Amino acid sequence: MSGRILVVDDDRDIRDLVAIKLESAGLDVETRADGAQALEAAVDGEWAVIVLDVMMPGMSGIDVLRAIRERGDQTPVILLTARGQEKDIEAGFAAGADHYVTKPFSPRALLARVTAALG
Repeated sequence: MSGRILVVDDDRDIRDLVAIKLESAGLDVETRADGAQALEAAVDGEWAVIVLDVMMPGMSGIDVLRAIRERGDQTPVILLTARGQEKDIEAGFAAGADHYVTKPFSPRALLARVTAALG
């Protein structure tokens, strides 16, 4: 597997857990703590996959995702969120998500989704 992975979550523990799991699989991971940082990184960098929390202070993950897609960027995005209701899942896919993972989540299952997104 190759490519840079961007992991964005305002919860440091979750951010670190995801980064450690992906790095243990040999992936190059960078992290950000909020939506504004995520959007800046998405615009400035080349990413193979973006793992993006939905509920963050300031700019939400959905807002970041919409901004990424409006720029024409088709980088695979996996939303990682505590919001698991059907309407939330529909909103995530409508915004352009490739995968939707609800918290609590299995790090191994998330790794499998990232691997699938890498093609």
